[in-house]
Amino acid sequence: MSKHATVSPAEAADRLAIRELTEAYAHCADRRDAKGQMALFTEDTRFVVYMNAKDPKPTQELHSREALAPVFAALNQYDATTYFVGQSTIFTLTNDRGTGEAYCLAHHVTVKNGNRRLMVASLRYQDTFVKQDGAWLFSERLLYVDWMDERALS
Repeated sequence: MSKHATVSPAEAADRLAIRELTEAYAHCADRRDAKGQMALFTEDTRFVVYMNAKDPKPTQELHSREALAPVFAALNQYDATTYFVGQSTIFTLTNDRGTGEAYCLAHHVTVKNGNRRLMVASLRYQDTFVKQDGAWLFSERLLYVDWMDERALS
């Protein structure tokens, strides 16, 4: 755990902006705003998915903002989603770079033949942030799926 005897106003603003970046990602996902979600990343971003967090081999690896479009469009298969962002920690922070980790419970509702199902995934994101033109963006986002559960909904 880090100690902050004093935090400059600039550092406090940066920490808040990074938290808002993480929350904007979830908000855009739930609203199916793929363009808004993509705008949260640098042009040359690196996005890596590990569907099994214990497997060191990634399931998917993308290397540009534009390559994210089909990933975010895939959320359209769900009738509803709720991304609940839990704790987020900033590990390192300078005036224009940072690293951190965020936890998320992602709820995905599907409807097939009148049957509703819920899939919940426990996600961890290992993030690298950069500040470009005064705005914090993801330059790298590693998504780890720790566990998933699926069940019928009433």
